[in-house]
Amino acid sequence: MQIYTNNDFDQSLDEILDYIALDSLEKALDFVHELQTKFETLPFMPYKFRKSIYFDNENIRDFIYKGYVIPYLVDQECIVILGIVKYRETL
Repeated sequence: MQIYTNNDFDQSLDEILDYIALDSLEKALDFVHELQTKFETLPFMPYKFRKSIYFDNENIRDFIYKGYVIPYLVDQECIVILGIVKYRETL
């Protein structure tokens, strides 16, 4: 099963990495490397994360990583990473 990203995810991730790099380029590189490593495990158990709180679709799950929510779509032949947002609890 292939993993794809969309433009929203790519653009948001670039902004996050630019922000982290202001503090430390090494931390930004570690962040993206660890994230890619975690993505590689998704095809083995694509439904292991909760149903998305942002979408009303059983095939869209929320991958949580270091305070970020990364919704992804599980399709029959692929996984599509839809975006990445900083998780904030609303009261």
